[in-house]
Amino acid sequence: MTGNRPTGPDPSASFAGAIDCDLHPAVPSMSVLLPYLDDYWREMVSVRALDRLNLSLTSYPQNAPISCRPDWMPDGGAKPGSSLKAMQEHVLDRFELRFGILNCLYGAQVFHSEDMAAAFCRATNDWIRDEWLSRDKRLRASIVIPAHNTELAVAEIERRARDFRFVQVMMLVSGEVTLGRRQLWPIYRLAERLELPIGVHAGSAYRYAPTAVGWPSHFVEDYVAQSAAFENQLQSMISEGVFAKFPNLKVVAIESGLTWLSGFIWRADKTWKGVRAEVPWVARPPSQIVRDHVRFTAQPIDAADEREAILRLVDHVKSDRLFLFSTDYPHWQFEGDAALPSGLPDDVSRRIMSENALATYPRLSKADHAMEIAL
Repeated sequence: MTGNRPTGPDPSASFAGAIDCDLHPAVPSMSVLLPYLDDYWREMVSVRALDRLNLSLTSYPQNAPISCRPDWMPDGGAKPGSSLKAMQEHVLDRFELRFGILNCLYGAQVFHSEDMAAAFCRATNDWIRDEWLSRDKRLRASIVIPAHNTELAVAEIERRARDFRFVQVMMLVSGEVTLGRRQLWPIYRLAERLELPIGVHAGSAYRYAPTAVGWPSHFVEDYVAQSAAFENQLQSMISEGVFAKFPNLKVVAIESGLTWLSGFIWRADKTWKGVRAEVPWVARPPSQIVRDHVRFTAQPIDAADEREAILRLVDHVKSDRLFLFSTDYPHWQFEGDAALPSGLPDDVSRRIMSENALATYPRLSKADHAMEIAL
């Protein structure tokens, strides 16, 4: 995943004003969440020894090399991504970003207990608000939700809706059900109304094996299989009619990789032409639906020639509006400051770095004028 980018002059100045759509703040320990839990759940943390749990999602093992770039590794054994000061130094200031969107990967959303998951999602969102959003005006965040309980998920989204610094709803690509299933539609209905894209992030709740053929033996198998999960979920959302029902909804595939997309849209279009009678609400080719509704963060770019991969996808999908700038901080996806391949046309680079994000996240521009607005 690393070492594929050409070396050359430091391009960081060209990123001034860019919008980073995938930054990962790490919850350093459960202790920071305790002030945001009610009396009952604080007691449960003690009674059930929950504070002994490592709630970092095992999709990103802390000591796996890809989980943190070596020069971004914190001192003293702290969790990668747990320091706002380090994030500022490594990406926010270095790249002169206009905005950075925080996607917190923590075990709150994967507790089997729905009530526990909801409580820890609330606490996580409150902690992000106080310790990150309120300390750097460039930061925005995704709302962490207990997606396996639609009612509780909707309640958490509604609770955050007045704070326009929350610009997205985050779900994991592998949970309990395919994301097109209609039991999840209340989440999408509310997200569409509030102009909140659904961010589908690589990772798993590990309710089921992360591959279609069973449990892998090694981390590399799980990591590579994530792109297949994105294909499955995208096909589910198209076939179930999510985008027909919610025509203004946007979905952002985060850390999905990119090279699988060409083959997917070709096969989806071809098959749809033969069996479209089964899904009459899918009135357009899947490639057109993807072009209108789905966006992809640019890291990781899983190709040997990353510039050629992006331009090939622009040609295949007939759009340069699909891709969003991201560093995936602190994960190790590129070397130095080469967060985008060199040699892209200026208009393509400009759209990827900022214009596409502004079109995808309407709240980015609104949050400049009102942090707390009653709907």
